[in-house]
Amino acid sequence: MWKLREGITEGLLHDGCVYKYDISLPHSSFYAIIPELKTRLPAEKVGRICGYGHVGDGNLHLNVTTRKFDAAVLKMIEPFVFEWTSKLKGSVSAEHGIGFKKTQYIHFSKSQSSLNLMANIKKLMDPKGILNPYKVLPAQH
Repeated sequence: MWKLREGITEGLLHDGCVYKYDISLPHSSFYAIIPELKTRLPAEKVGRICGYGHVGDGNLHLNVTTRKFDAAVLKMIEPFVFEWTSKLKGSVSAEHGIGFKKTQYIHFSKSQSSLNLMANIKKLMDPKGILNPYKVLPAQH
């Protein structure tokens, strides 16, 4: 089973560029973003739009492929994927953390009061800001 699962990621790389998202969605809408993106993205530019994941916890590995990186396609995907996920009360990151690429989109999954609480806890636990810098919360202005 694990070899099959890892083979999906490896196989997608043969298409060229892969835009990857790891989101969580309610079970009732687990796969609904796939047909949504198929109507949104231009078929002549996009190779595949597919998803697989952990149905038990609603974690969807969403993948879109193009022959080469295409900034116009990326603009059609982001922030749309995060906005769509937010409307369904999902999470923009189903991973163990938000990473540094998605900090600008965390507000789609977390309220401002939650973000403030997270920032306060981070300050308390990491006053020098040396643990996972830039990888947890958006920059505080």
